[in-house]
Amino acid sequence: MNQQDMPVIGLSVKDAAGTLQASASGAGEVCLVYEPEYRPGDQLCVTVERPGSFLILRLDDTMPPAFVYCKGTACTFPVPFGEARTVYSQRAFTGTRHYLHARLAREEETAARKNLAFNPWATHEPGGPFPYASANVETRGEMVFAAKNAIDGWKAGDSHGEWPYTSWGINRDPRAAWRLDFGRMVELDEAVVYLRADFPHDAWWKEAVLHFSDGSGLVLALEKTGAGQHFSFPPRRVEWVVLDSLIKADDPSPFPALTQLELWGKDLMDPSAAGTDSPETPAERQ
Repeated sequence: MNQQDMPVIGLSVKDAAGTLQASASGAGEVCLVYEPEYRPGDQLCVTVERPGSFLILRLDDTMPPAFVYCKGTACTFPVPFGEARTVYSQRAFTGTRHYLHARLAREEETAARKNLAFNPWATHEPGGPFPYASANVETRGEMVFAAKNAIDGWKAGDSHGEWPYTSWGINRDPRAAWRLDFGRMVELDEAVVYLRADFPHDAWWKEAVLHFSDGSGLVLALEKTGAGQHFSFPPRRVEWVVLDSLIKADDPSPFPALTQLELWGKDLMDPSAAGTDSPETPAERQ
């Protein structure tokens, strides 16, 4: 496909009232350099001409580009301020002259085996690019313990709190459940679990279950370590996964937590292969 024949991608910055502050667009690829300082309420918006587009997205120069999926024709990322900024580098989204970039993923990038859970551009509320993480509990409602922290790519687990020590915290709730929606059908064959390991402050789970949207499940026998724990399984085509049935080890600490969960596999070339079911949320599963 010639560059001029590729679907148009747009990037824009809007203020709290939805008023356009800056925009750029291009066939298959676009850059936007935004000069002013961000203000509370600003939104970074990505638009695609073709619904269901695979993108390589980078909305700040302090963070890595990532393979993401825009299910409709638009995705929005709220510029973080206050407590919301504590889960990002202290340099992120600050100062002037901000660099934003988006392009359509190449066919070989879509087909490649990769960590399909990775999304540093995940948002706390729906509306951002997929994958999207949610949970039925997050410790004290604080962003440093939000579900989305488990897919942001940062793996420092020897402490807890602000970036880069963010995690998913369960507020001591044994019925806690974490969910990842891909927004389309994917094929998974491996999970890698990174438990938070701020010992002795932390405890750990000795067992958990990974439930798949195809109705199957995988019991994870876990160890006391912050290193990645790998679990391979026969390929499963799924739209979402839920991590629950968390069994805490016999440890004096009441604080087990999840630093990162990677889900490795392949994306399907045709996103329309995704089913139409609306699976229950973690809270509904309880």
